[in-house]
Amino acid sequence: MSWSEWAREMEVEPSIYAADFSRLGAQLETLVEAGARVFHFDVGDGRFIPEITIGPVVLASISPLVRGWGARLDCHLMVSEPERHFEAVANAGGDSVTFHVEACDDPRRAITYARSLGLGAGVAFKPETPVEEAAAASEGADLVLCMSIHPGYSGQEFMPDALERLARLRALLPSQVRVQVDGGINGETARAAHQAGADLLVAGSAVFWTDDPGSAYRGLVERATDG
Repeated sequence: MSWSEWAREMEVEPSIYAADFSRLGAQLETLVEAGARVFHFDVGDGRFIPEITIGPVVLASISPLVRGWGARLDCHLMVSEPERHFEAVANAGGDSVTFHVEACDDPRRAITYARSLGLGAGVAFKPETPVEEAAAASEGADLVLCMSIHPGYSGQEFMPDALERLARLRALLPSQVRVQVDGGINGETARAAHQAGADLLVAGSAVFWTDDPGSAYRGLVERATDG
């Protein structure tokens, strides 16, 4: 299966990095019951970003559950030399892999390699990277991820200038390529980001740092699509 088959017209993707790992399986099941179908899985190596996050061991432990519930795992590699990790992501049960244009010498080769492993492919870019550079590097990709924070830890505030970058990105990409946004997506920013052109909204703290992640997820979907 591919993004065109598993992703709806608009998805709010709960970001697992913000989850309570002592209750991870239960939280994911609650979100699937609330309607979530794509989960965002952030990998950080302590080099490309300062934080060391989660990796293939955690991915392998949850992928049978997530796939059994009919959901998918969208893996965002905030790492140096990202292609070195594609096979591990595929073997651990990831469905798609997104790498940073700033960390990759040959994006087209990376996209081709991801596809050879049965993975969807995405290209991400930091706030400082020109939108045009990311769009040009995305030929053959399923999605382009516009970071609306500096990649790294959860809970950062949405950068207002991301709205203009999202709009430019959407205008530059073919219609079939999805536009994803990650960072600071909450009840105040989800609708604006969606209206600017994003149809894949990654939300971490706004979902998991609440008393009821399922209700928080449903609320974000409603806010994003309201009006």
